[in-house]
Amino acid sequence: MNENEETTLTELSFTVSGRVARPIEEVYDAVADPAQLSRYFTTGGATGRLVAGATVTWDFHDHPGGFPVEVMEADAPRRIVVRWGADDAADDSDHTTTTFEFEPVDDGARTLVTITESAWRATPSGAKSAFGNCEGWTSMLNALKAWLEHGVVLREGFYV
Repeated sequence: MNENEETTLTELSFTVSGRVARPIEEVYDAVADPAQLSRYFTTGGATGRLVAGATVTWDFHDHPGGFPVEVMEADAPRRIVVRWGADDAADDSDHTTTTFEFEPVDDGARTLVTITESAWRATPSGAKSAFGNCEGWTSMLNALKAWLEHGVVLREGFYV
């Protein structure tokens, strides 16, 4: 394709990433373990460990009501793939897919966490939803870093 050709945008997706100064197994577990996830991210709590085939629940004070989360893949300590509901999903499934990838860096002293969410409609409401979730996943990465590196819960009192 040359620069003068137009492409049709059919689906929105985004990727955010950050580095956490902890080994890969510890970072993976902080995402997969509902007790830890409930401390720094799911302000209303999380139920169930992220293992392949499980359906768990995430609850947030800023969006009350539990969200069912289907775990499509869990390959410790490298990758977790989940699907969860979205009003503005690109297909008729009413779900988006979120992929967490964990990569050791600096001889294993730190972990690069990359989160990609895909399957949003390429519409104004789809963009609004995708941008909102992009903000949420960026916030999650910041909260994960603060929790694992310093024991600080950034989200406490932030939304309520």
